[in-house]
Amino acid sequence: MAENEISKELVVPMDDIAEGVRGLRIAFVNVFAVTHAGGSWTLIDAGVPFSATAIRSWAERQFDAPPLAIVLTHGHFDHVSGAADLANHWDVPIYAHPLESPYLTGLKEYPAPNVGAGGGMMSIMSPMYPRGPVNLGTRLREFSSATDFNELPGWQVIHTPGHTPGHVSFFRPSDLTLIVGDAFCTTKPESFFDAAIAQPPELHGPPAYFTADPVLAAESIRRLALLAPRIVAPGHGRPLAGLEIEQKLARFAAVFDSETSPNQLRKAG
Repeated sequence: MAENEISKELVVPMDDIAEGVRGLRIAFVNVFAVTHAGGSWTLIDAGVPFSATAIRSWAERQFDAPPLAIVLTHGHFDHVSGAADLANHWDVPIYAHPLESPYLTGLKEYPAPNVGAGGGMMSIMSPMYPRGPVNLGTRLREFSSATDFNELPGWQVIHTPGHTPGHVSFFRPSDLTLIVGDAFCTTKPESFFDAAIAQPPELHGPPAYFTADPVLAAESIRRLALLAPRIVAPGHGRPLAGLEIEQKLARFAAVFDSETSPNQLRKAG
C-alpha cells in the first residue's frame, strides 16, 4: 500500500442497495455510484483523505467509462477529500449546492466543532478533523435547479440544510430511494468506529459535533420523512430497505423534532 492510499481492510463494497445503486464504505463513510439508462453513472460523494485510489479502483471495476460527474451532498472532509483527484483523473465536473461553494472554493472553512456534542470518540477527536477551506477550482459547478441537473436523471435534488448550509439529499420517486448524506445516519455518528461494526442499523441524527444549525437539521429530517422512502442510503452506517422504513423514519423525525427543544439542540450541536 502506498503512503497516500487508505488501507484495503477499511474498504468494503455495498452491492445492490437499490436498482442501479451500489456503494463503497471507506472507514466510517460511504460513497455511492448511481447508474442511469444507457449505462452512464454518477458518483455521489468522494470519501476521506487518501481514498481516491480505492474509489477509482472500485469504480473502474464496475464501469467501462468515467462518471458523468461527482456530486457532493456537502463539503465536509469525509465527503470531499477524493473529489479533486478523481475529477482530474476522469476529467469530470464536481457539483455542489451554491451555499457550499464558499467552503469548496478556498474562501471559508467550516466552523470549529463542538467537542462536547453527543459524546463518543468521534466528538473528542473532532478538533483534529480537517475543516478546509478546500479549493476545487474550475472543476466545481453549482446546482441551479433539479430540472436541468442532467447528471442525476430521475432523481430529485432536495436541499436539506442544518448539518451544513448547502447540504443536499437525493430522492428517486420511481422506487422511493433516498440518498441522505449526513442529513441523518443509521449508526451513532459520535461513535462511528464502534457503532458501525458492533451495532445493528438504527436511525440517528447528523453528527452533532459538526452540525452548523441543529434546528434546521431537525426540519430537514422531517421534510425527508414526508417523502416516505422505502430505501435509505446514508453517508454513515448501513443502508436500510423495506416497507417499514417509512414508518421508522416518520417516528424518528417526530421524536427528533418534538423531544429536542431548540435550546437543547443548539447546546448539543
